[in-house]
Amino acid sequence: MDIGINETSGRGKMFSAEACYRQTVEKILAIPRFTQKNPLAHTRELLAELGNPQERFQVIHVAGSNGKGSVCAFLASVLLAAGKQTALFTSPHLVDIEERFCMGGIEDGWEGLHPCSRQEFVEASFEVDKAVAAMARRGLPHPTFFEYIFAMGMLIFAKNQVNYAVLETGLGGRLDATNAVQKPLLAVLTSISLEHTEILGDTVAQIAAEKAGILKPGVPVVYDASSPEANSVIAARANALGCRCYPVNPKKIKIFLNTGKKIDFSYDSGYDVMEAEIPFGAPYQVQNAAVALQALECLAEEAGISQEAIQRGMAKTEWKGRMQEVRPGVYLDGAHNNAGIEKFLEAVEQVTGDSAVLLFSMVQEKDYAHAARRLIGSGRWEEVIVTAVPGARGVPCRVLAEAFRKAAREQEGRSSMRLGKRAAKITEIEALADAFAYAQKVKKPGQALFCAGSLYLIGELERIAGGMQK
Repeated sequence: MDIGINETSGRGKMFSAEACYRQTVEKILAIPRFTQKNPLAHTRELLAELGNPQERFQVIHVAGSNGKGSVCAFLASVLLAAGKQTALFTSPHLVDIEERFCMGGIEDGWEGLHPCSRQEFVEASFEVDKAVAAMARRGLPHPTFFEYIFAMGMLIFAKNQVNYAVLETGLGGRLDATNAVQKPLLAVLTSISLEHTEILGDTVAQIAAEKAGILKPGVPVVYDASSPEANSVIAARANALGCRCYPVNPKKIKIFLNTGKKIDFSYDSGYDVMEAEIPFGAPYQVQNAAVALQALECLAEEAGISQEAIQRGMAKTEWKGRMQEVRPGVYLDGAHNNAGIEKFLEAVEQVTGDSAVLLFSMVQEKDYAHAARRLIGSGRWEEVIVTAVPGARGVPCRVLAEAFRKAAREQEGRSSMRLGKRAAKITEIEALADAFAYAQKVKKPGQALFCAGSLYLIGELERIAGGMQK
């Protein structure tokens, strides 16, 4: 299918293709994203209608509360460095929706992963629409937003004849659309903490049970062993399914060097001591990298991954919005839940010992009141600029600002006043573009500016700033 219209004018054809792409994006974004989920049987029915494209490549399935996107990026980068036709399915996108479907392979040389083309994107949507129509004739409901784009991704990857696809779950694991894949090569669970408690459960154990729902009989599982409460749940589930377990204990990690831009470390898997360099300065990325190293050790023999490829792939990993320095002294970090806020503050401590400026926003389903108390309580900020994430999910700017002002008043009534200090100045600017411009203006020479919170915020900042370095 050619998404352009056959015209004598090349310019006219290009315009037609662009219009078709925009209409397709608008159609997909109009699908309700947070309605009642369809059962996994529905997702499998959709995939079957498409010819089960997910069965044409090997799948590495990744779930978790924090770090799963980074772990996926490490794994995909190494697979690419090893010469494999590689695909990466992640969410959400930061700027363009086709970022969710990234690929790379031997014929590209070393150029990293790249999003699918707009032509591929529109063609996949056309194919999914045909499958949806066929299902509707049988009385089956329309796919959710995530089901729809997952099916698109599987089609795109199959048509590009990828060898390996690294799949990041959306929400949870057990009922996630990605869990329709029935025979993954490996399951990976990253750090698990309280998140989406209204859906996944209000304890770490309950959430771990949902995440561990991606485990399949006999499929090995690698997991972040930082939480004893989560560990016991994962180990019990793995034992019941006959899965070999590979826990990644933070005590087995040693950091040799952190320049603020890269970290050299080692990880003792019990079988081998592996050393690696990662191009990130945030300490939390070391645990994510160790999880990826353990997963790669499990894959190395079967996939033919050399130590040289592991070293090169880890060192060249790219992942936007995770303590990413986009301009001198300006950092973006998608710290979107309580555990993420803690890791973010650890990274801030690594980057600078001086007071800094914070630009912050969050979405409504997150515990923004706790985030405000923790951020203000850290005493790291000279000024906090509160803004709004565009769209219905964003916390209204005035509500978020009041949460920060309340936290600042509480802070002033405690230790900060006894020390003769005032809590951070709180500035409220509704429009994100104006907030970002103001933040850059008030940032003093040599002072750091951190833009943190929802990944939707980070994506909009990427769009607003334009041309930011990776």
